[in-house]
Amino acid sequence: MIYLDYQATTPLAPEARDAMLRWLDGPDGTGFGNPHSPHRMGRQAAAAIELARDRVAALFPAGGKVIFTGSATEALNLAIRGSGKAGSVAVSAIEHAAVLDTAEALGQARVLDVAQDGLCGAAQDLPKDCRLVAVMQVNNEIGTIQPTVDWHRKAKEANALFLVDAVQAYGKIEVTHADMIAISAHKFHGPKGVGALWVRDGVDLTEQQTGGSQEGVRSGTLSPALIAGMGAAAKEAKERMAQDAEHVEELWNRARDLFSDWTLNGSEDARWHGNLNIRRDGLDVARLMSDCRDIMFSAGSACASGSGRPSHVLKAIGLSDKQAKASIRLGFGRYTKIEDIEQAAKSINAAAKEQGL
Repeated sequence: MIYLDYQATTPLAPEARDAMLRWLDGPDGTGFGNPHSPHRMGRQAAAAIELARDRVAALFPAGGKVIFTGSATEALNLAIRGSGKAGSVAVSAIEHAAVLDTAEALGQARVLDVAQDGLCGAAQDLPKDCRLVAVMQVNNEIGTIQPTVDWHRKAKEANALFLVDAVQAYGKIEVTHADMIAISAHKFHGPKGVGALWVRDGVDLTEQQTGGSQEGVRSGTLSPALIAGMGAAAKEAKERMAQDAEHVEELWNRARDLFSDWTLNGSEDARWHGNLNIRRDGLDVARLMSDCRDIMFSAGSACASGSGRPSHVLKAIGLSDKQAKASIRLGFGRYTKIEDIEQAAKSINAAAKEQGL
């Protein structure tokens, strides 16, 4: 099988796996302690969590704290719900459902326009009662890199907080200029089931799930294994960021050559080049995926797969329902080989040709 779905999840890094094993020891080991217990095993587990916290924080701006959560979705909910009750939440039209649906559930969503190139420009007005602006750094479906520096400045001028969904950016490009930043470990070669919210010093949140307040504003026993894996993945991402980016650029250039007669969705330049979202008008994507079942790629965002609805991101950039449903997303990264891209392109293009395209 060839795996080309890095936006859905990334392969677990060996370094992350090794870090996790120490904290999965059973009755014959000492790594299974509760990190909130005062005895020796608990203190050892707590120390592992603090080491991971430092490693995760190393890729965030200085002057803030890392709150571990069960996912980026939880982190985004904590940021949106916990940062205030009164006022509007301005969100780009291509935000992840974790942002859009939460703002809408609160009755506070004010949707910001997105251009055909997939960019949410900061020249548009914010509502007068705006308390929070949420613009993601790298879009999960089309990979476009948003002007978050401009939006941060705009939010500050409006006396609003600025939230960045950096799930697809963390560990790949620099993450800066925000009041709160949400990430997910399994999107940068860490384990599933753990995320984090970075909160700038001076930003106060209210707890959204009560219990033990283990993370201050987030209750629940922390998993030393998952968090240690996340920390190891963050450390590895920081050390090899330039190397990974160079490899992705090589993969991107080869993929663009091999899919040169497909139409690219979104900007080619203002984009993370590990995301290739392309379309062929008239394409039956379900049939294509069946014919190429040994290639793991997406017909859209994995978080919304199976809904039957056209991608809200592709609709937001002006595509028709037919064009959106004729699009595929190929995602690649650290462990992808050039040969994988070449074999996938051969199979996908042949399958498309069988459809007369």
